[in-house]
Amino acid sequence: MTADRIGAIVELHDPLPNFQGLLDLGLRVCQLQSWRPDIWSDALAERTRADARARGVIMTSFWAGYAGPCRWNFTQGPTTIGIVPPEHRAMRVASLKRAGEFARALGVPAVITHLGFIPENAGDPEFTAVVDAVRDIASHYQQLGVAFWFETGQETPTTLLRLITQVGLPNLGVNLDPANLIMYGRGNPIDALELLGPWIRNVHAKDGRYPSDPLFLGPEVKVGEGLVRFPEFIARLEKSGFTGEYVIEREISGEQQRADIIETAAYLRTLLN
Repeated sequence: MTADRIGAIVELHDPLPNFQGLLDLGLRVCQLQSWRPDIWSDALAERTRADARARGVIMTSFWAGYAGPCRWNFTQGPTTIGIVPPEHRAMRVASLKRAGEFARALGVPAVITHLGFIPENAGDPEFTAVVDAVRDIASHYQQLGVAFWFETGQETPTTLLRLITQVGLPNLGVNLDPANLIMYGRGNPIDALELLGPWIRNVHAKDGRYPSDPLFLGPEVKVGEGLVRFPEFIARLEKSGFTGEYVIEREISGEQQRADIIETAAYLRTLLN
């Protein structure tokens, strides 16, 4: 059903996430998100899983952040985001391994994260180091029966595809964020479908514009007001056989965020129908 393919991001909290807030939006599908490894306990996973079941909420995946600095720009981003910075890599690999254990306890099929500014040069020793780190995490996930999906953003689609093929494990996938490809100036999301199509498992319904200042990301905007071209994007994605969820991400807060999510959900329903 179309209704069960449109959702939103819900922040993980202890003792419980706010699933009622999701239901109040007229949605029951979500991607659970947390940047707090310190609260990823089996007890919280069990409580969250039971509450989701009782409320009829479908958790598609677990978006896992990590400790340490993250600067969402082009100056400090390459040295702070994800598992690419060598000084943060070991700690974040360990954290992401724990995220896989938490995802299994939650009963969700996959963990999603940003890997960071993956080196584009396949001969760069740091590219090899990132491949090894991803393989380490994904191998751990295989033992848990959990998949590892990468949110697009800091890397070009070609670079992400190169990493996936180099790691070479069957539990890898892509959480395609079409707006990020534009906001980071990394590519056209419709063209990216040609490269990443077979690996796309989940989509962020988000829109954006290209950077006007090349030191900073382009702005995120409400779906339909940016450059993603959602009618064409969804039509091509659906034609390719994609059956996953469209998870709305609106990077503001308050009543305007709530109104934009409701409007976006209605817009997506018209496109999917």
